[in-house]
Amino acid sequence: MTESPPPQVSYAELTLRLTRLGLSAPDLGSAMQPVLDALITHTAADGAGYFQWWESEQTFRIRASSGHHPWHAASGLPAALPLIQALRAADGVNFYTDTLTHPAVTGFAALGIHALIAAPIHDRQGHLIGALLAHAHLPHAWTDIECALTGSVTGLLSLLAARLDAEEREREAHESALRTLGLFLEARDAETHGHTDRVTQLAVRLGRALQLDESSLCALRWGAYLHDIGKITLPDEVLRWPGPFSPAQRERMRVHVEEGVSLAQQLTFLPKPALDVIAAHHERWDGSGYPLGQRGQNIPLPARIFAVCDVFDALTSNRPYKHAWTPDEALAFVQAASGTHFDPQVVQALMKVLGHHAA
Repeated sequence: MTESPPPQVSYAELTLRLTRLGLSAPDLGSAMQPVLDALITHTAADGAGYFQWWESEQTFRIRASSGHHPWHAASGLPAALPLIQALRAADGVNFYTDTLTHPAVTGFAALGIHALIAAPIHDRQGHLIGALLAHAHLPHAWTDIECALTGSVTGLLSLLAARLDAEEREREAHESALRTLGLFLEARDAETHGHTDRVTQLAVRLGRALQLDESSLCALRWGAYLHDIGKITLPDEVLRWPGPFSPAQRERMRVHVEEGVSLAQQLTFLPKPALDVIAAHHERWDGSGYPLGQRGQNIPLPARIFAVCDVFDALTSNRPYKHAWTPDEALAFVQAASGTHFDPQVVQALMKVLGHHAA
């Protein structure tokens, strides 16, 4: 069987294009994908993958892949682990092998891999953060040009991974801190135990159904964690009042929105859509909500999404002043409020997410 030569390419131009893609990528996986695709297109490799190293768990996980590869199979990842563990110990050495005779690659031939490129990816401090594997199913001697391209790609991956890995870890730290703030409020307001996680998960499901992108989903999630953060300022006699409120208590409760926005604005990393959830999740489609009386599409979409999830979860939860409604009862209420309290499009999407059909 004769191999088809890889397409000719200006590697400087390719590297520049990949660098531009990588610098604009929102996360590590999407940054890696065009790089791996380029390896498949411009070398004899049939498959390529990026394995991320998780220091806390002392293990690798595949984060992105391209082409035909066996690494998701039950036997594939265990076969890859000895090699990338060897790369971890190699401290910068790249392995290019045709014969798979290196002890670390035992088991790859059984997966139909007969030529392999493997390279470690390091951060700026020299710490291993991942590994690149590219393979061919036919015996193949990697050419100098293919090795040069792989080396260039490996360097690019190191730069991208260093930046995006640091950004992802920072986002993870922010996310953990924001969720903790939401749970702190639950600890004080015991009647809503579990509300933060439930309503956040439902809001993300609904956001996906409405085709929000990943950055918008992240902002929605962060806003959901902090949606009632202003209640931290409420005295117990208001926060734990079994209801109904007096006019003065109701007005004091409503002020928690502005106070929540004021608190959240101190977190300078919060994106505006997250602040919108805090500021506008008590607004209503018909303009009768608070604090600003916004109406219709003037209410930011993340707030419209969160509002319906917030009410649905409140209705289906036990409170001192009421028993939990059934999901069907809560959905009937939400559907009846479509076009007055809630955005009709968001209500319709919620019905589909929960497996119901609007009447």
